[in-house]
Amino acid sequence: MPLAAMPELLAAHRAVGAFNFITLEVAEAIVAGAEAAGAGVILQLSQNAIAFHGGIGPAGAAALRLADAASVPVVVHLDHATDEPLVDEALTVGIRSVMFDAAHLTDAENLERTAAVAARAHAAGAWVEAELGEIGGKGAHAPGVRTDVAEAARFVEATGVDALAVAVGSEHAMRERSALLDETLIAELAAALPVPLVLHGSSGVADAGIDGAVRAGMRKINIGTHLNTVLTAAVRDELERDPDAIDPRRWLAPGRAAVAAEVRRLLDVITGRVATGVDGTGLGAAGIRA
Repeated sequence: MPLAAMPELLAAHRAVGAFNFITLEVAEAIVAGAEAAGAGVILQLSQNAIAFHGGIGPAGAAALRLADAASVPVVVHLDHATDEPLVDEALTVGIRSVMFDAAHLTDAENLERTAAVAARAHAAGAWVEAELGEIGGKGAHAPGVRTDVAEAARFVEATGVDALAVAVGSEHAMRERSALLDETLIAELAAALPVPLVLHGSSGVADAGIDGAVRAGMRKINIGTHLNTVLTAAVRDELERDPDAIDPRRWLAPGRAAVAAEVRRLLDVITGRVATGVDGTGLGAAGIRA
């Protein structure tokens, strides 16, 4: 299926899962999980992951090829780019969805730089996400910060961005799914802003919290750390089971399968196909809504 466009993907789903990958195996697992769920997905490559690979070329090309070959719509997205030249490079290689993160700058600088990047990206036919209201756990972002509704509305109007990541209680890189989101604030932001809302730090949010956030108005749900946890646990189990294994395929295959299964499960939650229990877990087939 040809590379999907973000507006059409969002229009076709209650909300869309956006999953970060570092290795090719995780990228393959994300697409496989989406195909198993029968849902579109966003394949995200962050600036940090690109630095790990020494450049956007290899990982970006792999993501674009996976998207083209998928049986479901796949958007390839540049996540948390703080370097403007990297945004331009992503556009050059064919990525048409980017997040420019200038939230570490002053409000005035954030607005000015984001507006400039959005103008260039739009000229290239790309969709642009930005961030306002620092989200805990990422660089200079401080836990406890919340996005102001009126400020967010002014920011979107002034910059012309297509989506906004907002601070509503989640934090990046959480290993426990214990974050409590401000669903009232999410609803207020959704009512006030003319663009989709993005939830960063969703690895730290339980299923019920994700479902509640989507019901309140979140449209793009970013998950990265949680998939790393799933992958590492599966690989560790396999190496403990077979400590003499030296062929990486022996332990990467179960890791890839575990990530694919979790992506499928999470997409069922995000798209609303599976109800969630009060403990934040999926209810399974019995909870599937008609």
